[in-house]
Amino acid sequence: MEARHNRPFRDLLNRADLATPDGAGIIAAARLLGTPVRGRATGVDLVNRLGEMSARDGVSLFLLGAGPGVAEEAAQELESRYPGVCIAGTYAGSPRAEDFAEISRRLEAATPDVLLVAYGAPRQDLWISEHRESFPRSVKVAMGVGGVFDYLSGRVPLAPAFMRRVGLEWLYRLVKQPWRWRRILRVFAFGLLVMRQATEKRLVRRIR
Repeated sequence: MEARHNRPFRDLLNRADLATPDGAGIIAAARLLGTPVRGRATGVDLVNRLGEMSARDGVSLFLLGAGPGVAEEAAQELESRYPGVCIAGTYAGSPRAEDFAEISRRLEAATPDVLLVAYGAPRQDLWISEHRESFPRSVKVAMGVGGVFDYLSGRVPLAPAFMRRVGLEWLYRLVKQPWRWRRILRVFAFGLLVMRQATEKRLVRRIR
């Protein structure tokens, strides 16, 4: 929905090396439009898998972003879940241009394999695109992770498993974080757009 009116973000999404389906709405839409995907790949699940990989293979992770102290708490949680996980560093920083020099200095010192950026979409993704050529050569993957650090740190609770399974995370978030109501409205707008597109596709098939 953001990419519909944000051309730089749309262009970035279209040229990303890997885009994963996070929300249940994306899964339902893909199925309805005849291009099904294998399943959800949430940010929390991806970071947990990276934690496993780090502990097993020594891949080093740098956690960048979120509020002060959140990345550190998220790193502690990963260390608790995956003994031996290699956390190269943590830093809140910000996506502001004036903060990049300090971020760059820390990345150069840490030489991580994977950079996880939690500045929220689309800022985190545009930030990665803008600065990727300035990252240390050690950084093989840079990925936007949204609110994952908040979830891992426990500052924001995950929706119960049954709500995640049936695609009702948006309702849980609305109850817990009512100030997100404008963002939740996008869920319904997205659904209407998908229904319209699916209807148009069916009409075209009938005409043909």
